[in-house]
Amino acid sequence: MIELHSFYVDGRWVAPAGRARIDVIDPSTEEPIATLALGDEADTDRAVAAARAAFPAWSAAPLETRLAALERLVAVYERRSDELGRAISLEMGAPIDMAKSAQVGAGISHLRHFIERARRFEFEGWLEPGDTAHRLVRDPIGVCGLITPWNWPMNQILLKVTPALLTGCTVILKPSEISPLSGHIFAEMVHEAEFPAGVFNLLHGDGAGVGSRLAAHPGVDMISFTGSTRAGIAITRNAAATVKRVSLELGGKGANILFADADDAAVERGLGSCFYNSGQGCNAPSRMFVHRDIYDRVVETAARLAGDIAVRPASEPGEHLGPVVSARQFEHIQTMIAAGIAEGARLVAGGLGRPDGLERGYFVRPTVFADATNQMTIAREEIFGPVLVILPFETEDEAIAMANDTVYGLTNYVQTRDMERARRVARAMRSGMVEINGVGRRLSTPFGGFKQSGNGREGGDWGIEEFLEVKAISGWDAAN
Repeated sequence: MIELHSFYVDGRWVAPAGRARIDVIDPSTEEPIATLALGDEADTDRAVAAARAAFPAWSAAPLETRLAALERLVAVYERRSDELGRAISLEMGAPIDMAKSAQVGAGISHLRHFIERARRFEFEGWLEPGDTAHRLVRDPIGVCGLITPWNWPMNQILLKVTPALLTGCTVILKPSEISPLSGHIFAEMVHEAEFPAGVFNLLHGDGAGVGSRLAAHPGVDMISFTGSTRAGIAITRNAAATVKRVSLELGGKGANILFADADDAAVERGLGSCFYNSGQGCNAPSRMFVHRDIYDRVVETAARLAGDIAVRPASEPGEHLGPVVSARQFEHIQTMIAAGIAEGARLVAGGLGRPDGLERGYFVRPTVFADATNQMTIAREEIFGPVLVILPFETEDEAIAMANDTVYGLTNYVQTRDMERARRVARAMRSGMVEINGVGRRLSTPFGGFKQSGNGREGGDWGIEEFLEVKAISGWDAAN
């Protein structure tokens, strides 16, 4: 049994103030694999104090000093990548090959990319070309509380930690208590990379014990949170009294519009994106809107493809779906599937219960519903599992209206050979991101949403700007 009974504060591993512990569960077996200490208000206060003490020197250090520390982190991350992949697979159920490649790879990609972007980022500049009197200076915002989710642990940790540290902020990271092993290893990596004490701190804990205290703490200047919309609302409320910046990346209910001229791979591409990581992605295209002319064929194809998907334990090599992360998540997905059946959607693949041959573990049958309406529970609420909902449409305007008829607005998708139509529909969609015909985002693409999908942007220059304040200085005369 792994014991995660210490926090990383002020450059060293320290014992928690309290004695609260929880088990960390392997979702493939339902067996405990670790015990985790949960932090409380006293632990949070200690970590914030360390970060505040470290901020003046770190924020004043030359950019090259901060870049050198992150370059050292790159080397440590690469050396320990296999260990990190095994931890992610064990704690949240990503199949081992996917954990080592995509999950671990996402983290190192963001780390390297931010280092590259920071070298070219304009931290100072003139208000206008030719102006020598009005200077804009971008300062680090201060102490940042970073709260990350369980579904893409390293992706989200590096999307937040890297730009925060590059800009001169100091941080307190709270990884998900459901998948804490990878976050703990990451803190060990930071220690090996020899960052100054207090610049990076790690607290384990839940939302009530650490997350809410970070959000409300007067010594924290910014909260960056990725997770559910419900939790994001609570964090915003807690942060309001201190008027700190709150950057949120929340839920989604992505629409994938397939017009009659969509390419032959559109269905497979859409299903694969929806089910990737066992459907546990905020930007998953979980609503597929299909033109009536191709509707029956698309439904038949999607049902066949879903029926061919293998579901196996995360420890097994190969391309397959692993379990979902927890008993709570499994039960939520089962409830949503039952709601789809009860409300009259046509079940064409999967359904309730575990796949055949898997009696233990949080395994979900790859599920496809057809003939749904946009008012059904499965079309409105985030399922966060391998469940695709297919809905028919007649006209372009109808498809756009249905796609936008949601409280979410993270990522939407368009499939058509008519590029004028693709561009027109993409412009009309109310979401932070739109993908046309399977062309994915780049590392420098701003990641974030509209409406209840959040209010922040991560990645590229936008991800760096999230952690900066703009200072306007008048009377700066370059001639004197």
